[in-house]
Amino acid sequence: MTGRPLRVGLVCPYSFDHPGGVQNHVLGLAQHLRAQGHEPFVLGLGRPQLPPSLAGRFTSAGSAVPVRYNGSVARVRFGPGSAARARRWLAATDLDVLHVHEPLTPSISILALWAADVPVVATFHTATPRSRSMQLAGSTLRGTVDKLDAGIAVSEPAARVVRRYLGRDPQVIPNGFRWAEFGGAGRPADDWRGGAHPRLVFLGRVEEPRKGLGVLLAALPAVRAVHPDLEVVVAGRGQRALPAWVRRETSVTDPEKAALLAGADVFVAPHTARESFGIVLLEAMASGAPVVASDLPAFTSLLAHDRDDGGVGRLFPTGDAEALAGAVLDVLASRDAVGAERGRRHARRFDWSVVGPAVEDVYRRVLGPAAPRVVERPGGAQHRSLAGARRSAS
Repeated sequence: MTGRPLRVGLVCPYSFDHPGGVQNHVLGLAQHLRAQGHEPFVLGLGRPQLPPSLAGRFTSAGSAVPVRYNGSVARVRFGPGSAARARRWLAATDLDVLHVHEPLTPSISILALWAADVPVVATFHTATPRSRSMQLAGSTLRGTVDKLDAGIAVSEPAARVVRRYLGRDPQVIPNGFRWAEFGGAGRPADDWRGGAHPRLVFLGRVEEPRKGLGVLLAALPAVRAVHPDLEVVVAGRGQRALPAWVRRETSVTDPEKAALLAGADVFVAPHTARESFGIVLLEAMASGAPVVASDLPAFTSLLAHDRDDGGVGRLFPTGDAEALAGAVLDVLASRDAVGAERGRRHARRFDWSVVGPAVEDVYRRVLGPAAPRVVERPGGAQHRSLAGARRSAS
């Protein structure tokens, strides 16, 4: 860590009772900041299972309400009671910088943003080209967007959405993960099945069509015709009728997920829409599992297939079950150890030891030697920010 420790507020708009990519990112960043000697404080919904390092650092803004949002179900909370909780949290934590995630989602992130009188950093996770929140923000929430001191996008596709609707150019800093939890798992020497007994793994909420399980199920008969003893493991929350030859895991812990990926001969991510990053692809590659993924912009960018060196993993046209079957068969036939090691190295670039310092640099930049600034409050009220005066006195 360079410079003095910072008091950082992290706000997640989605419920921790239903973990997802944004929630995991927020807790991972908080753990990194704590390990670097900073003082992170998390405001969220629900009651997460916290690691020991974050004990006493989470404040719940209440339970979430499931609503249809951007073509999926978002568990969020918005209203006067939540706004009051956000104001009390800001007053109690005495922050140096506030870091809100998905700030335009109708939930507690935007409420904290409206109430803040310290520099604000926002991370945009959405890569949906027709995002309702972005469309609304571009037309009616310009003052809210203007209050941001810095913007981060988790991928280039997410950055393009921000540029299109908000006219801002965010810095691309990817999601982070703990590489050692997966890269250290290794593949058990007797667990590489290969040959006539390969193992295929899918991870994701099975009832959500956009996770692409239906595409995978349509592709599997062609794969099983060549590999009749193929073991198919589907792990994730939700209820869905599956063929008898599918091994179902309804819920897996992080260590169980690492072991499952370490034993995979191929990991498939057949998602069909609305993905902004794809941390599970990195977890699979860190574990040494070959990856086959749909060619969504976020996956194409994450696997570096938009670069001249061809990237890592294999892509297939989104929604094309026949192409997916062909890609899986190619991977099972090749057993490319060199490609697997290349995937491990690629995934390591997203470890928190690499990603975390980039986020810290953004905090330092917005805190800088700035003078106190006047910020607009909803309703036209003005407030003199402490960003300059308070920091210069410390």
